Amino acid sequence: MQFGDITLAFNPISKDSKLKPSRFGADIVFITNNHPDFNGIDQVTHGEKKPFIINGPGEYEVKGVFIKGLPSKSGYGINTIYTVSLENMNLCFLGAINTSELSGEAEEALDEIDILFVPIGGDKVIDPVKAYKLAVSLEPKIIIPMYYEDNTLKVFLKEAGENPKSEVKLTIKKKDLEGKEGDIVLLDSSKE
Repeated sequence: MQFGDITLAFNPISKDSKLKPSRFGADIVFITNNHPDFNGIDQVTHGEKKPFIINGPGEYEVKGVFIKGLPSKSGYGINTIYTVSLENMNLCFLGAINTSELSGEAEEALDEIDILFVPIGGDKVIDPVKAYKLAVSLEPKIIIPMYYEDNTLKVFLKEAGENPKSEVKLTIKKKDLEGKEGDIVLLDSSKE
């Protein structure tokens, strides 16, 4: 994600993963849990850019970005949910969460979400039906599904009753969120 000249990286893929990593420079890196699919800090340390690394619960302020990390559960062990506030927008990255039951602390902190990133792949992350119910319960303006294959995406979109087209890039300002209520946006990096 990029905001002005600040680049945020959430769960970059490590070179030890079976998934294909990409290399770029980030200012802030968020790691939700210690797994090769999610902890590729080396992949986002590029050239002169040495990122600030956030890899657990707590409150942080880095370069004018306000961050809160909240503990949750994952099929990979401990997971951290991140909320990020910048440019008058609130983002929430659920990471590799595998349950729709949030802790009291997380429920209280997840308020007024503009953009929600939710895993929908099942197996070690939450399944698509529960993921959609959780996403809607958090009342975000935009929902971006992640960690999925075609079959789980179909189930998620059927549950939502939507069939949005894939976007390569999402560029959005706070004013663009007016009137949106749980709109689903699909990001597809394979079209780049």
